[in-house]
Amino acid sequence: MNGGGVHFMRKSKKDRQESLKQTIADNPFITDDELAKKFTVSVQTIRLDRLELSIPELRERIKHVAKRQFDEVKALHQEEVIGDILDLQLDTSAISILEITSELVFSRTGIARGHHLFAQANSLAVAVINDDLALTSKAEIQYIRPVKSGERVVAKAKVTRKERVRTIVEVNSYSGHDHVFKGVFTMYRAHGGKD
Repeated sequence: MNGGGVHFMRKSKKDRQESLKQTIADNPFITDDELAKKFTVSVQTIRLDRLELSIPELRERIKHVAKRQFDEVKALHQEEVIGDILDLQLDTSAISILEITSELVFSRTGIARGHHLFAQANSLAVAVINDDLALTSKAEIQYIRPVKSGERVVAKAKVTRKERVRTIVEVNSYSGHDHVFKGVFTMYRAHGGKD
């Protein structure tokens, strides 16, 4: 028996559809293109599988996730958050998604302008704070790889430390499986986070 690789030949349709259901359940933001590569089948086959399984297309899945109930943003207006909030547990964690459209990239290279990735992460760090006023007092950021037009960036914020007037929020952003941005934000909260 060799140590891996080739044992992943084509699965039967039934097995593939079971795996497809599980893959989409684990990552509702996966595209048909990514699924086609993962299962080594055509995009058309993936679409047919989704139809048979009554799994909606990506845009519908995103809308569905966005409609789930979560905490209300307190520190800024919902429309001031860059990207769509998909999950928010105040003072704990938050997730947002940002479609990288042609307006958000440099026209010459097609690469997203860095301030959009920063704005998505920073506004999510503000949104996760359970206070009427939260301001960024410090940010340590790292751009891990360039993001291009057509990609979809999922930012995940996690509160790592909460003090009376300061909260540390770590935000990691991903495009598919790729880690593209990391930020550690020190947030000042006006009212010391009254519970």
